[in-house]
Amino acid sequence: MSDTVLVLNSGSSSIKFGLFEISAVEPRLLCKGLLDEHEAKPRLVVKSPAGEDLFETWSEAPDADGGHLFADVLAFIDDRFGGHHLRAVGHRIVHGGPDYSGPVALTDDVIGKLKALTPLAPLHQPRCLAPIRALAAIRPALRQIACFDTAFHHGLAPPAASRFAIPRRYEERGVRRYGFHGLSFEYVAGRLAEIAPELIAKRTVIAHLGNGASLCALRNGRSVDTTMGLTPLDGLVMGTRCGTIDPGVLLYLQQHEKISIEDVQHLLYHQSGLLGVSGISADMRTLLASGEIDARDAVDLFTFRAAQQVAMMATTLGGLDCLVFTGGIGEHAKEIRSAIGERLAWMGVRIDAAANEETRERISGSDSAVDVLVIATNEELTIARHCAALLQQGHPN
Repeated sequence: MSDTVLVLNSGSSSIKFGLFEISAVEPRLLCKGLLDEHEAKPRLVVKSPAGEDLFETWSEAPDADGGHLFADVLAFIDDRFGGHHLRAVGHRIVHGGPDYSGPVALTDDVIGKLKALTPLAPLHQPRCLAPIRALAAIRPALRQIACFDTAFHHGLAPPAASRFAIPRRYEERGVRRYGFHGLSFEYVAGRLAEIAPELIAKRTVIAHLGNGASLCALRNGRSVDTTMGLTPLDGLVMGTRCGTIDPGVLLYLQQHEKISIEDVQHLLYHQSGLLGVSGISADMRTLLASGEIDARDAVDLFTFRAAQQVAMMATTLGGLDCLVFTGGIGEHAKEIRSAIGERLAWMGVRIDAAANEETRERISGSDSAVDVLVIATNEELTIARHCAALLQQGHPN
């Protein structure tokens, strides 16, 4: 009987999941799916690794913890893959704070510490923790493991990359730059080492561009700088998040517009970014298809800020040898890749139009001083790898 782990990747209104066999050297995907709570009736869809439909069901009523659908997921796994032994569930946890630099078995103490980090990721942390409670209620003996988006950046160096210019007493309390999207960056860095080993030691920037977006500066495959900070609000323009903003704007909104702290938080997380600038949509596909001026303005700001902060990452690295696009927008929006490349032409970036149109793995032109690649990310596989390694160490939880 081979062992499996169920991987849950929680988003703001949906949860991607995958069931992996972990008995082999590399985890093998058995099925994948989505728990989608966008609609009035939450939906569960399960597909084969090739994308064939295996199972679909709806819940009659929303459930804050999603227990109504998690029970269906476990029942499906028991029915379809009963010949395997489900060893654990691995969770993507957005914020690990200063304490967690690698995967950890979830205990009541660990869950309490992660819940205390909610103010640093109010949009994400509760969504990451809710499935843990739901699964514990359904199957208390099932092991659960946390894997952190902040872990890949835990050793940011030099210290200036992680420090805010505020009194040090706040840094001692954990107010520092943590960075996010680490599970994605970890996967892409590993994949880059496989397909272009000559590049992994060079000065590389990975651009994870999606509804959430950030950059990571890599040296020898390790994160040395990133655009997100204490929270997932900082850095690039995102779907509904503002990215880098003058702190004086926040003071102005509270002091002169008389907007409450709660409403400012909602504005920054849910009403800003592409949605706020365009007034149309947070979806890049919708904006690229629109002829409205405000949609073009939002796209222009997105590419302007992305190119600007690639240059900022290059400053940390002392130059730029390789640029990698990943994430939903990075992997699929050729127009965005082209626009960012044009803004970085002064750095020697040249994108081959035909290669970009076809989304080839390498899209840089023959005259480009910078290698430009497109690598699809796989956060779920990264989590499965971490879970397998932790279980092999003989952890009891």
